[in-house]
Order: sequence, then C-alpha cells, then structure tokens
Amino acid sequence: MKAIVNGKIILKDRILEGYAVLYTNVIEGILPADKLPEGVEILDAKGGYVAPGLIDLHIHGYLGKDVCDGEADSIRTIAGGIVKNGVTGFLPTTMTVDMKVIRKALEVCRDLKDESKEWQGSAILGCHVEGPFISESKKGAQDAKYILKPDAAFVKEYADIIRIITLAPETDTEDFAAIREIARDTDVVVSMGHTSADYETAMKGTEAGVKHVTHLFNAMTPLAHRAPGVVTAAFNTDMTCELIVDTFHVKPCFYDLLYKIKGRKLCFITDCLPAGGLPYGEYTLGGTKIIYRDIVCRLEDGTVAGSVLPLNKGVFNVYTNSSIPLYECVNGASLNPATAIGLEKTKGSIEVGKDADIIITDAEFNVNKTIIGGTIRYEA
Repeated sequence: MKAIVNGKIILKDRILEGYAVLYTNVIEGILPADKLPEGVEILDAKGGYVAPGLIDLHIHGYLGKDVCDGEADSIRTIAGGIVKNGVTGFLPTTMTVDMKVIRKALEVCRDLKDESKEWQGSAILGCHVEGPFISESKKGAQDAKYILKPDAAFVKEYADIIRIITLAPETDTEDFAAIREIARDTDVVVSMGHTSADYETAMKGTEAGVKHVTHLFNAMTPLAHRAPGVVTAAFNTDMTCELIVDTFHVKPCFYDLLYKIKGRKLCFITDCLPAGGLPYGEYTLGGTKIIYRDIVCRLEDGTVAGSVLPLNKGVFNVYTNSSIPLYECVNGASLNPATAIGLEKTKGSIEVGKDADIIITDAEFNVNKTIIGGTIRYEA
C-alpha cells in the first residue's frame, strides 16, 4: 500500500488539500493525511497537484515516430515519450494512407496492447482511425488518393482494437448504411470529421449513430448564420467533441464558450505529429513532408498539418486562458475522454476503486511523476 501526501488532490468536482491518496493497483482511499494506516509507503507530492492520469484520444506520433510506421518500436517510442507528459493511456491514431498501412498499424497496436499494460510508457487503450473515409474537400493534410467510401466490414474486422473511427457522414450512402451498421454491431465510437456535411446531413448522421466530433472547428463546415454546418450540429447535440488545445488550432477566446456549451462533453486532444518532442525542422507524416515551426506543423504548401502539443501543456493552456476551474480543465483530458470511449468506470478520475492512474505535477502542470496501475512509469 502506498500513499501520496502533501499535494493538492484534483477530484472531478473540487480540489482537496490536507488529504492523501491511498493506492495499490487501484485507488483504495482518499483520507485525511493524519489518518493514514501504519506501514504505508509515502510519496511526497511536495505541494504539487495530484491528478488523474491524462488520456489522449487523438495522437499520430511523437519523438520522430509515426503510428503509421506500422512498427512496434515506433509505438513503444511514442508511449515512452508521452508518459513524461502525464499521459497514462492513449489511442494511437492512423490517418488517410494506403489501407494496407492502416491494417498493419492496427495489427501492431493489437499485438502490443497487453504488453503496454506493463511497459514503461503510456498504455494503449485502443486505436483511433482517422480516415480514409473522409471528404476530399476537407482532407487537410491527408492524402486524397487514399480516400475511400465508408466500409463497415473493415471497422468490424478490427472492432477489438478500434475505439474511434473518424469519417465524413456525407460520403456514406443516403441512409448512412455504414454508420448504422458500425453503431449497431460494434462498440466503436463513430466520429464526424474531415467532413463537408451541411447541418442537416450532420444532424441525420447523429441520428444514424455518430456520437463524437473529431477536432471541433478544424476540417469541417463552420458555424454561419445561414449555413450552420457541422459545428452547429455539435453544439445542438450531446455528441462528445475533441478540441486541439494548442492555442493555434482554435483561439483561446473560445475556451469559455465551448465549456459553457459542451461542459463535460469536451475532450482535449493533442493531434500530435511525429515532430512532437523534437526541435524545429522537417519531418514526415504518413510519408508526407511536414515543416515544424513555432507551435504548428504545415505541409510545404502551407496547409496546417497538426500540432506538437504535450497534453499536460494543453490542460494548462486552457486553465490560463479561461475562467474554467482547474479540475474541469483536468477533466477535459481525463474523465471526459475516458467517458467518450466507455472507460469511465475504471479510469479518468481519482475515485475509490478506479485504476491507480495518477500524475503528480508542479504548479504549472509540469509532470514530476506518472503512475499507471499503481506503478511509477516516469519520474522527473
């Protein structure tokens, strides 16, 4: 039995001081610091924050490695890098590339999932397949030559490892046959993204089974007073919504508004590319050259390709650029994403009985320790 003391404990609805978190592989108790049982091993948070482990639903790479490399060592490198950012669980994310490459990446992640529960990096919670079932007009940095029509049979084949599938609903059949089949026959979360759908199509897509929105605002039809678009459909439904919180992809002035509208349906993501954790320079994404400058990556033609954001920095970005309470900022990267993929009973918050996925940070949310399943996986 271990106890974390001398920290500000971030619960899902408040912050506690003068208390300790007692844990084994799960959280055993949250009790006054002077009521600890005898013989427990003490971890001193040194006045920092004690928070639930972060969950990244959308990350393509890190430290020069790409999920679409289809290599076990690439996944291990990504996991070993982001654990230092407080990420205890993640969805390795593919993109619109050759279907053979996507299949290989999914198979590698499937093979590694059990191993990832014990290794020194973040745990694989499943995969996010972003494309190839997208709209060419909203493809962003994705390669148009690999775009396909939605294929429910493919999703069902890999339903044991896919947690989220991003698709453009307007590319499905008129009655959304693929979306309906995926929603009916699997637990995969169907997400609307890289889509040129109008408001009416987006709303019909939600009725057919779309439950999530991939990087809200980015690569979709916007909110306009005579052409409401996908963004308005996201606001007018209870769909969970990803938000890239690097302060570039969506301006910080939206943070308060989005929280008021979506509340705990808002999931902070990084959409991090292989350039994450590396210095400025030229890298690749799915075999395409990208240029990393400032806080964003672009294709050679200037198209925005994605971020290099560490998720702990994203939490602090929202906290310092909004009036949202810190515990709700943390929920945005822990409880809310856990709920979006159906893991809220075991992950996402510091509650008795949940997995002991815990991070200890300083006042600016820099990570000092990352604990997964009660084991320290990273220590600064």
